[in-house]
Amino acid sequence: MGMTTDVHVRELRYFATVAEELHFTRAAELLYVSQPALSKQIRALERQLGAELFHRGPRGVTLTEAGTALLPHARRVLADWTEGAAAVEAARA
Repeated sequence: MGMTTDVHVRELRYFATVAEELHFTRAAELLYVSQPALSKQIRALERQLGAELFHRGPRGVTLTEAGTALLPHARRVLADWTEGAAAVEAARA
């Protein structure tokens, strides 16, 4: 059974930011969202992918094997999206 691919750029940005900060509160501050909203989005992404992306422990957050596998792809999608938006901007100018 295949996974749902209806993942939004925003969810990937949220995931990548948490992955880079390894801290939900700091990531939420950088993203200008509340920490509960960020956690909810990450949980939704994990449900869609059918895998936990982060280990959440008393000592903080670490990437799971699935999270580590996803990160380079998330970064590539985000970079492509930024390039696409810049191309549209250039076309409009």
